[in-house]
Amino acid sequence: MAYAPNDRAFYDADSHIMELPDFLKKYADPDIRDDVPEVSYSASLVTDEEVAVIMSQGGRHSEEHVAAQIALGDQLIESSKEIQALGAFEKTDRTTAMDLLGFKKQLVFATHSVAFPFHPSSKKPSKLRYGATRAHNRHMADFCADDERLMGVGIVPLDDPAYAISELETTLKEGMEAIWVPHRAPIEISPGHVDLEPFWAMLAESGTPFVIHVGGSPLQTLKAWSNNGRAPTKDWMGGGENVRTKDAALLHQPPETFISMMVMDGVFHRHPNLRGASVELGAGWVPEMLRRLDWVSKIYGKVDESVRFERTPSQQLTEQMGFTPFPHEDVANLIAQSNPDLYLFSSDYPHVEGTRDPIARFEKFLGDAEEPIKEKFYSENFLRIWPEARVS
Repeated sequence: MAYAPNDRAFYDADSHIMELPDFLKKYADPDIRDDVPEVSYSASLVTDEEVAVIMSQGGRHSEEHVAAQIALGDQLIESSKEIQALGAFEKTDRTTAMDLLGFKKQLVFATHSVAFPFHPSSKKPSKLRYGATRAHNRHMADFCADDERLMGVGIVPLDDPAYAISELETTLKEGMEAIWVPHRAPIEISPGHVDLEPFWAMLAESGTPFVIHVGGSPLQTLKAWSNNGRAPTKDWMGGGENVRTKDAALLHQPPETFISMMVMDGVFHRHPNLRGASVELGAGWVPEMLRRLDWVSKIYGKVDESVRFERTPSQQLTEQMGFTPFPHEDVANLIAQSNPDLYLFSSDYPHVEGTRDPIARFEKFLGDAEEPIKEKFYSENFLRIWPEARVS
C-alpha cells in the first residue's frame, strides 16, 4: 500500500535529492574538475558525521538501513527524511521510494549543489560556474534516467546571457523536464532583458517549463535590516546560515519581484507558450500580486505602452504559471481570492519542511472543496504546465 490514496492521481511538484560531496565533481569536465567545489552541508540539518558514514560505505546507505526504510511502507514520508531518506541520493532506492509514496510523477530538484553555480557574484569565472551547471545537469539526468516517474530539473544561471543560452541548449538535449533559474536579477540586468530573449524563446519553443525555487536567491535579507543593535537571532535550525525570522517574513519578495518583472517586461506576453512554476516559495502572496499587476497595467498602460497587453497580467499568469502553497497555507482561501487554476500540490520529499503528512495538511483546508477543485490542485494544474507527464 502506498502513502498517496489510490482514489485520485497525485502529481508532485517538489521533491529533492540530497547530494553527496562529489555530486558536481563526479560529472564535471576534466579541465575544471579540480576547481569545482564539493557540496557542503554546513547550512543544513545534515551533519558531517552522517555524510562521512555514508561515504565510508561507498556512497550508499547500508543494506540494514535501506531495509528499515522500506519497512516503513506507506508511512515512509512520515519518518524518512533528509540524507537518511530512502532514495535520497541512490537512484535505485528512489524507485522503491516512489512505489511507497504512490505519486504518478515527481519533479526532482537538487538541494545544496546549486549554491556555487547560482551564487550572485561576478567574480566567479563564467566558464567555471557554467561548467558546474553542466555537471549538475548531467548528474540529475543520470539520477532520473531509469524511472519515468522522476522528472529531472536542470539548472541554468542567467547572469551571463551567452553562456545561459548555450547551456540551455545543451541541457535540453539531456532531457531535463524543467529548468530552474535563480529568482533574482541576473547581476545587473532584468530577466526580461533583450539579451535573454533567445533563452525564453527556446524554452517556449521546446515546451520545457522554467521553475523558480527557494535557494535560487539569497535566503537572507540585507544585513542592514537585521542590524537592530541587539544580539543576532539564530535560524530555524539553531545556526545562522539558513532562514531566520526576518528572512521568513520576507521570503515572498524575491519571487514576487522576479515574476512581476517578467510580466512587466512582456516575457509572458511575447511567449504565450512559455510555462513556469514557483516552487517551495509559498503562495499567500499570489492573489495580491495578480491584483497589483492588473492595476499597474491598467493605470500605467495609459502612459506606458510597454505594459499594454492583450491579456491582463493575471490572465497571463493563470494560463502560464503554477504556484505551490506551503502546507500551512490555506489553499482554499487562496483559491477563493484568485482562482483554482493557479496552485500545485507538492510533498518536498525528503525535506522536513514538507511535513510528515502533506496530503493531510492540504486536506485540512480542501476537505470541503468540490471535487473539480481538488482535481486541479492534485493533478490537473500540474498537467497544464507539464501536459506530457499525464499517466493513464
